[in-house]
Amino acid sequence: MQAHLSRTTERLIRLPEVKQRVGLGRSTIYRLMDLGTFPKARKLGLRAIAWSEAEIDSWIAGKLT
Repeated sequence: MQAHLSRTTERLIRLPEVKQRVGLGRSTIYRLMDLGTFPKARKLGLRAIAWSEAEIDSWIAGKLT
């Protein structure tokens, strides 16, 4: 008998979609990441990064309250 594992799929989004969703430019996003006030990007490879869609959505929701 095989155990049924519940796994949530986390979607990763790239910079163009992050910029469109939050309405900020690249420089501002990186500056806020350095200040610790914006979700950190995850390294996907040597020259590729992405953000957690859930973390970006949470950050946006926090700005709306």
